[in-house]
Amino acid sequence: MPPNKQTILIVEDEPSLIFTLKDTLENEGYDTLIAENGKDALKIAEESPPDLMILDVMLPGISGFDVCKKIREKKLMFPIIILTARDQEIDKVTGLNIGADDYITKPFGVKELLARIHARLRRSDNYAGKNEIIRLGDVTLDLNESVVRRPDGDVELTTREVEVIRFLSNFPNEPVTRRALLENVWRYEYTSNTSTRTVDVHISKLRTKVEMRPDDPRYLVTMHGVGYMLKIS
Repeated sequence: MPPNKQTILIVEDEPSLIFTLKDTLENEGYDTLIAENGKDALKIAEESPPDLMILDVMLPGISGFDVCKKIREKKLMFPIIILTARDQEIDKVTGLNIGADDYITKPFGVKELLARIHARLRRSDNYAGKNEIIRLGDVTLDLNESVVRRPDGDVELTTREVEVIRFLSNFPNEPVTRRALLENVWRYEYTSNTSTRTVDVHISKLRTKVEMRPDDPRYLVTMHGVGYMLKIS
């Protein structure tokens, strides 16, 4: 049972699954909120932000993907686990790229879902209240506020960009492989069919925010044949 009672928002339109999830989670000691469509989910998320959201992709009206995207645009940072009947990698990648923290494919085992919930909440708790400030020359990265403070003005970071920086900062001045980034930031299994281009595109965009001269990076550097390194003096 969780040491401090936490609230999970279930966004699902299938009555039998709602009952199963609600019953399972409350037996584990969680409080639950229910939304049967995207509009209600967004309203609850804004008015009573949960500790975690379980979000079905196939919803009436607003899709789960759109709900996730709007939540991240509003800077609501609680973990989101996408629940989907789809089993194509592109759907998983789409969800993770717009700000979801994890995914689970229907049908699923209750124990697996609980394990993922516990892992996401532990990770969220670990970062809560930490003063995550990284200084790179004239630029300051405030991961708590998801913003880069530059001499020419502040620039907002996406959820994914914050996680990329956070992971790289765990290994300052050390090379980090693309595979490690995929597995730990995007959190889906690296296979021969998984494109590392996803990492390269995100790093390229991130450089425009954290580097004063993105074409000649000093801090977020490429390690040819390996991956990337965050240089922190």
